[in-house]
Amino acid sequence: MSGSLALTVGLAVLIGISLGLLGGGGSILAVPLLVYVADLPAKEAIATSLLVVGVTSAVGVLPHARSGRIRWRTGLVFGAAGMVGAYAGGRLAEFVPAGVLLTGFALMMLATAIAMIRGRRPKAGRPAAHELPVPRVLLDGVVVGLVTGLVGAGGGFLVVPALALLGGLPMPVAVGTSLVVIAMKSFAGLAGYLSSVSIDWGLAAAVTAAAVVGSLLGGRLAGRIPEDVLRKAFGWFVVVMGVFVLAQQLPDQVRTSPLLWSALGLALAVAVGFTAWRGRLRRRQADRDLVATDRR
Repeated sequence: MSGSLALTVGLAVLIGISLGLLGGGGSILAVPLLVYVADLPAKEAIATSLLVVGVTSAVGVLPHARSGRIRWRTGLVFGAAGMVGAYAGGRLAEFVPAGVLLTGFALMMLATAIAMIRGRRPKAGRPAAHELPVPRVLLDGVVVGLVTGLVGAGGGFLVVPALALLGGLPMPVAVGTSLVVIAMKSFAGLAGYLSSVSIDWGLAAAVTAAAVVGSLLGGRLAGRIPEDVLRKAFGWFVVVMGVFVLAQQLPDQVRTSPLLWSALGLALAVAVGFTAWRGRLRRRQADRDLVATDRR
């Protein structure tokens, strides 16, 4: 096994851990891994990532299902609608330049990460959702599926926020349900890509096997980590990967500029500090609200 192949397979375990633990992030890792480590062309890497993430997500469903962390109706309806969008996106990708696909991929990652880090303000008196309304699930599924097929993302970094932030599902349940959706949409997107892209099946099988091992490990850890910690960790992880992928699309003289990376480091430090300060304010407000409630 060559050095680059061994490194690719070793790092593929992280793809599975990400999927099993966070319900997403598999493609966020898989596409850069296959492009920058395995040295695959962008469109072949995207197609391969759909296969890897689809199989890994299907296996990763098992520990979540055993623990009751899946909303089956929501997942299957969302996944079916997503398959339609994913297949269309996979066919459309044939006509879009690879650099545009990767840039769009990175920008979508950053937008979603911001939503996850900010979180969702719970509404007083609102019960936790059991299953989401079918019309909204269908609409969200088609839109997310289109992005999945177009940029090669399994969609967890879009599905998890859709379920947790918009739908009101608890984060561990959103994670488990998203794996059902990701598996369905990834296979549909792959079908669209195979009309114009070929895959190195040996490499794909090796990466998939390593990712499956990681997904089983991640699934066992998912129920043991506090929801707020899980959501914010997911968001910051996506920020880092999004900045990396976006930076790779810049011209060489810009990408290698110390000024650029210094500015990015400063911006990240400010963002982390602001998020921590905002979190403290929320906790203080929650404590004041609790005291006021007790006095009543």
